[in-house]
Amino acid sequence: MLQQVLRVSAIGIAAIVAGYVVMLGLTWVGSPTLTLDRVLSLGTDQYASALTIGAIYALIALGYTMVYGIIELINFAHGDVFMVGAFVAYLVLSSLGLRGAITDIPTLIGVIVLALIVSMVLIGILGVVIERFAYRPLRNAPRLAPLITAIGVSFILQNVVQVLISNSPVPTPQLISLEWRFGFLGASIAYLNVFIFLVAVLLMIGLQLFVGATRLGRAMRSTAQDREAAQLMGVDINLTIATTFFIGSALAGAGGVVYGLFKGSIVFNLGFDTGLKAFTAAVLGGIGNTAGAALGGFMIGFIQVAAVVTGYSRWQQALIFAVLILVLVFRPSGLLGQQIGERA
Repeated sequence: MLQQVLRVSAIGIAAIVAGYVVMLGLTWVGSPTLTLDRVLSLGTDQYASALTIGAIYALIALGYTMVYGIIELINFAHGDVFMVGAFVAYLVLSSLGLRGAITDIPTLIGVIVLALIVSMVLIGILGVVIERFAYRPLRNAPRLAPLITAIGVSFILQNVVQVLISNSPVPTPQLISLEWRFGFLGASIAYLNVFIFLVAVLLMIGLQLFVGATRLGRAMRSTAQDREAAQLMGVDINLTIATTFFIGSALAGAGGVVYGLFKGSIVFNLGFDTGLKAFTAAVLGGIGNTAGAALGGFMIGFIQVAAVVTGYSRWQQALIFAVLILVLVFRPSGLLGQQIGERA
């Protein structure tokens, strides 16, 4: 376990350093007349944005990769589960009468923790309900059946939110003002960026500890390796799969909370584009590998910001999928995925 954590940490640190160097280089390419101090400040600012966006993608990608690792299902409804999480957080904050930034730090912490807990619990339960009534009856069906069902669940969630709340963009309270900033390497970085990154990292560390050190985590790993053998050894398959859906959906719910704080606006169909990029991140890092999903999320964030820096913001998705294709051509299992032979 320790060796794996050290390995993943080393890869993450290397990715962070490489990402910062890339941001500096692209900033210089985009504006070669800038001075070195200005390049450093802009590079740091862009790097903070890339980490923030990547953290949101990573939280969503973890749900994709966990579900696939357990039952080999591409849960295309997961992006809309994230969307519902964003709206649950909006309803919680609106019910408290909040409209803008909170200056009292203890109150701010309490409100954010409340929004995270409510959203994660409710969205986790939503994931369990979806698994129980939409996916479990099709567990032994041909793979196309649950795939189509997942797409159907996605449309159902979108339409429910559209009818019950709004079909137009909804402004969300930005509890942490973007004007709250601190200086670092000549750049002005918002505390909100740091908060989102820390929330994502803490949740990912908690997931790694849960999977690696708890009884249910061991059951999840054994089920992912061989479901039939795990069942013969006394593992409750239904409980394990339901737990996987709960955790993956809860992480998506947390992603929805921080997305609303970061963007300041949500809409009923935001789960499609964001979910597609998060799924790409899971495949890029190695579908079925939680560390790979996190790494893939941050890589997608860097690619997206790099496209904006170099003036190709309209080509963001094309560049993301071009990188995905190149990685899969040379390493089909993804960056941290492992090739697994067919079982006898």
